[in-house]
Amino acid sequence: MNEVVEKKNIRNLSVEELKKFLIAAGEPGFRAKQVSDWLWMKSARDFDEMSNLPKALREKLKEQFTVNAATVHQSQYSSDKTIKNTFKLSDGNIIEGVLIPAPDRMTACVSSQVGCSLTCKFCATGYMERKRNLDPGEIYDQVVLIDKQARENYGIPLSNIVYMGMGEPLLNYANVLKSVDRITSEDGLNMSAKRITVSTAGIAKMIKKLGDDQVKFNLALSLHAANDTKRNEIMPINEQNTLKSLAEALKYYFIKTKNPVTYEYIIFDGFNDGLQDAAELAKFCKHLPCKVNIIEYNPISFASFQNAGEDKTEAFAVYLRKQGIITNVRRSRGKDIDAACGQLAIKEKA
Repeated sequence: MNEVVEKKNIRNLSVEELKKFLIAAGEPGFRAKQVSDWLWMKSARDFDEMSNLPKALREKLKEQFTVNAATVHQSQYSSDKTIKNTFKLSDGNIIEGVLIPAPDRMTACVSSQVGCSLTCKFCATGYMERKRNLDPGEIYDQVVLIDKQARENYGIPLSNIVYMGMGEPLLNYANVLKSVDRITSEDGLNMSAKRITVSTAGIAKMIKKLGDDQVKFNLALSLHAANDTKRNEIMPINEQNTLKSLAEALKYYFIKTKNPVTYEYIIFDGFNDGLQDAAELAKFCKHLPCKVNIIEYNPISFASFQNAGEDKTEAFAVYLRKQGIITNVRRSRGKDIDAACGQLAIKEKA
C-alpha cells in the first residue's frame, strides 16, 4: 500500500532549507536558488512553469511540495476605476484586496488576516470572526495579482502597497514582515519599502517592536479619536492600548527609525468632528513628526455612524493646518462596490 505523502508548502522553506532537500534528493545545491527565483522573482504558481529545471526535478518537487497560490475568485469594477477582488486561498478561505488607481500612483490595498479579531465598531471586517493569519506567500500573491490587474486594465504597474485590508497586520507580525521582505528584496519583487505602508489599529508593544526591528516601510495609525473615552467606544483595543501608551510607543518607534507617522482619522458626524476633537488631535500630533489623513466615512449596515458634512470636515482640516500639521482630506474610492475604507467584508456578488 502506497504511503500518502503530506505535501509541504514550498514557499515556507528558506533557500538553505531548499538546498538541504535538493542535496538529499541527489540534486545539485545551486538548483535551490533557481527554484527560489521562480517562486519569488517570477511569481511561479506551479512547478511546470520552472522551465530551466530538469523535468525529473520538477516531478520530485511535485511529489513533496505544493505552492498554495491564491487565485482571483471574483472582481468588481467601480465607476471610479477601483477594482475590488475576492481571493480564494488554497484552504478555501476568502479574503479581499483592492486596486486603487490615481493619476500619480497605482495602489494595492492588501489583507493580512482572514477576518479580524479587533471588533472596531465602524468597520465591516470587525464584524467578522478572525479565522487565521495569512502566510507571507498569501500576502505576496495579492500584490502580484493586483499588479497584473493594474498592468492589464491601465497599462501601469503597481507603485504603492498599503496593508489596510482585512485584519490587523501587527497581530500577524512575523508573516507581515516576511511578506514585506519578499516584496522588497532583490530576490523578490524589488519594490521600494518607502512605497509600502502598514496600518495598525494601535498595539503599543508591537509598534515598539517595529522600532527595534528598524523597519523601512511607513507606519500609519488608525486613530479616529484623540481622547480615550471616545476611542474606547469605537475601538475596544484602546482599553489595553491607551493614547498615552501609544504616544510612548510611537515616540520610541520614531527615535529608532526616524520615520514620521501618518494618523488616519475617519470623521464621523456628531461624534469626532468638532473643533474640540481637532484640538485634541493637534495636541496628540505634537509628540513626533507626523501628518494626518482625514478619511471620509463609508456607512455600513452593521453600524449607525454617518460621514461628517463637508463644512465640518473642511473646518477640521483648516484648524489642523493652522497648527502647522500636514493634513490631507482623502475622498473614498470604490464606495459603489463596497471597496472603500472600512467596507471590506466577504459578500458574494449575485
